[in-house]
Amino acid sequence: MPLSTSSNFARPDDAFRAIVEAHRGLTEEQSADFDAALVLILANHIGDIDVLREAIGLARRRMIDGQQQQQQQQ
Repeated sequence: MPLSTSSNFARPDDAFRAIVEAHRGLTEEQSADFDAALVLILANHIGDIDVLREAIGLARRRMIDGQQQQQQQQ
């Protein structure tokens, strides 16, 4: 199963809103713990190590690209 990077949600804004609202009222540490728990739950749901590795690589590249863009703007 290849990694799907297009939205699979009929209403993607609702999915984003649900994640944002789940963080409401949490401390920064609790929010980080929540994110870690959610990632592990969803990784288990995917159940495919190759897809997980691809997603990890994509997330790291996006994070690094975003940081590089911020540095260039400064």
